[in-house]
Amino acid sequence: MDYGIAPPGFRLPNETRLGDVTLQVADLARSLLYYQRVLGLRVVEKNEGSAVLGAAGDDRPLVELREKRGAHPVPRRGRLGLYHFAILVPDRPSLGRFLGHLEELGAYAGMSDHFVSEAVYLTDPDGLGIEVYADRPRSRWTQHDRQLTMTTVPLDVGSVIQSARDSSGGMRWTGMPPGTVVGHVHLHVADLDRAAQFYHLGLGLDKMVWSYPGALFLAAGGYHHHLGTNTWAAGAPQAGPDDARLLEWEVVVPTAQQADRAARSLTTTGAPVEQRGSGWVATDPWGTPVRIRSEQ
Repeated sequence: MDYGIAPPGFRLPNETRLGDVTLQVADLARSLLYYQRVLGLRVVEKNEGSAVLGAAGDDRPLVELREKRGAHPVPRRGRLGLYHFAILVPDRPSLGRFLGHLEELGAYAGMSDHFVSEAVYLTDPDGLGIEVYADRPRSRWTQHDRQLTMTTVPLDVGSVIQSARDSSGGMRWTGMPPGTVVGHVHLHVADLDRAAQFYHLGLGLDKMVWSYPGALFLAAGGYHHHLGTNTWAAGAPQAGPDDARLLEWEVVVPTAQQADRAARSLTTTGAPVEQRGSGWVATDPWGTPVRIRSEQ
C-alpha cells in the first residue's frame, strides 16, 4: 500500500526498520531499576555512566541510557523532542502478559486501541514517554482517502489479557520476550510542514496518515508508522543539553549505499548531516538527531 509516497530522488526501502534509542537520564541506577522491574528489559552491557538494555534472550540493543546527573525532568506540557518511543512486542498475548505484570506491580498506565495496534503508555522516572504495543495483522488494517485508518479509542483490556490466558504461554511474565523491537518513535515538533520536509522529502519516509488532528505519521514499507510527529506541545521549549531527552534514534536500512543515499537526500533540505562511525547522523529542525546506518 502506497499513500503519500516520498518524491522521486530517494525513498527508504521496504525493509527499513528502527534500531535502538539513546536516552539521557538524571540517575542511571534509578532508571535501570525502572526499565528492568517495570518494562522487563535486561542489561546487555553496562559501563560507567551508561547501560544498554534489550529483551530477554535477545542481544539486540533496544534502549541505551546515558546518565547526566541532575538532568531536568520533562515538564507536564512536554518539550520539543521526544513524545514517546515505542516498544513493539511480538504478539497480542505478549501484551496481555505485560498488562498482567503491570497489574501485579500496581503500576499506572494509559491504554488505547489505535485500530492498527493496541497500546499501553507509561512514563519513566524522568518523565520520558514510553509505549508498549502489539500490532494487529496487516490484513485487518483499513484505509480511507489514501490514508491508513488510525484512531484512539479505549483499549479492551479484558480481551487482551484473555488472549494471554488462552495462549500456550498463559499469563507467566518472564520479561520482554525475544523478538521485541523498537517499533516507532513519536516526536513533538513545532511545525508539521517542516517535519514533512525533513522526514518525508529528505529522509524518504512515506506519509501514512496526515489528517489526524495536529499529527503526521510516516513509515517505510507500508507500516502504519515508524515515526509520528505532532504539534501538541507547540510553544514549549526545545529539549536542551541539561534535560532528560532523546539523544538519538536509529533508522536501519539494508545496505551502506542506501544509508549514503538517505544522507545525501537529507542534505537537500539544508539539514546538518555528518558521518559518524559506520553511519550518518542528521539533526532535525528541533535538535533531535537521527542516525542512519545499514545492516551491514
